[in-house]
Amino acid sequence: MQIALAPMEGLVDAPLRDLLTRVGGVDWCVTEFIRVTDRLLPAKEFFRLAPELLNGARTAAGVPVRVQLLGSDPYCLGDNAALACRLGAPVVDLNFGCPAKTVNRHRGGAVLLKEPETLHRIVSQVRAAIPKQVPLTAKMRLGYEDASLALDCARAMADGGASEIIVHARTKVQGYKPPAHWGWIARIAEAVPVPVMANGEIWSVEDYRRCIAECGARDVMLGRGLVSRPGLARQIAAEIRGEVADDMHWAELWPLLQDFWLEARSRIAPRHSPGRLKQWLAMLTRFYPEAELLFGQIKRLTTPAAVDAVLAEFASSTQRQV
Repeated sequence: MQIALAPMEGLVDAPLRDLLTRVGGVDWCVTEFIRVTDRLLPAKEFFRLAPELLNGARTAAGVPVRVQLLGSDPYCLGDNAALACRLGAPVVDLNFGCPAKTVNRHRGGAVLLKEPETLHRIVSQVRAAIPKQVPLTAKMRLGYEDASLALDCARAMADGGASEIIVHARTKVQGYKPPAHWGWIARIAEAVPVPVMANGEIWSVEDYRRCIAECGARDVMLGRGLVSRPGLARQIAAEIRGEVADDMHWAELWPLLQDFWLEARSRIAPRHSPGRLKQWLAMLTRFYPEAELLFGQIKRLTTPAAVDAVLAEFASSTQRQV
């Protein structure tokens, strides 16, 4: 069984990958997509979005990191995939699932699920361009408006040389609206000769059990569920071993949140760094009352100094309660 951390553009960047993989349970993760248009990108663009390439393509916790590319030009994607491999990418992943309107408007992500033949050309060219020993994987949704081409798309990827397909069990139009249609993952797995990984709407161990029972997948990729509940992969890993792991308590999460803020404060412009903290904190409110309380105190703050003051007071009050 494999548990992966999903690539989420603008959210799961290198610092958050570092923190979430520290917790445990994640077998591998994927970078945010590297946008490929009509040229060979400079190495610095790969290092910007995948700084783990400078550390053996692993997070500080030792978890392998795959490099994800997004685009529609087969030859340009092939050239950039080859460069990613030269820079140390252990696996190349192709994004055919991004639902963002801007991306889709420029023929990237989920819009290509309307064109199985194009998917096949892209995967085939990238597969031919990278070393044989480097696996090529692909992430897809069930389709754009509907799932009528889901099986054709999956077959196109597998026939083109993808060694694994990750399926987010919703269409582009469905976005992130519940439910995820896990039954389609089973249909796709029956249609292709390569492993299929399940993704979508797994927020708890109970969701994991239902997903596996419904789709029969061996492996799962966790996205918003893991970002909102950082101990989820660890809990599922324990479940796989026949054990039970408690949910992560706030006392364990709080130091990670502080580290995240220090990292954001040091590398992001002052006018933007508070927003980065608010983004993760808002997602944590789903499971942590403490996060909801803290988010309420910082949501209107705009300067790092103001956030520092609130965090210091929050830490002090939390310590007094302990």
